[in-house]
Amino acid sequence: YHTVVSHIHINTMLRTRVTTLATRMVTHRQQQRRGFFDYLTNYPDKVMEKKAIQMKGGVCLGAENPTWLKQSSDKMVSYFALFIAATGLTLAVRGHYHMAYGIGKKE
Repeated sequence: YHTVVSHIHINTMLRTRVTTLATRMVTHRQQQRRGFFDYLTNYPDKVMEKKAIQMKGGVCLGAENPTWLKQSSDKMVSYFALFIAATGLTLAVRGHYHMAYGIGKKE
């Protein structure tokens, strides 16, 4: 008798738990907001607009007119990348110098 009652109790608990989880999943799906991800996936297609800007210079490309500096924000991105690279190189050289001469050791 005791095992039958415990099996019925366990089955009732499992059924209740599964129903609760299913309800949560359905509710969660309805309430989910993906503002940032929707912006990334529904981003307007501007390929032809950017292509026209790139092609505006025609075939006049070279050292004085590089392709990677055509957009208005390209110079800022290039300066930022150069700054990051220069900072990393400076810190690496400084670290090697300090290790080579034992500067800043803790006794």
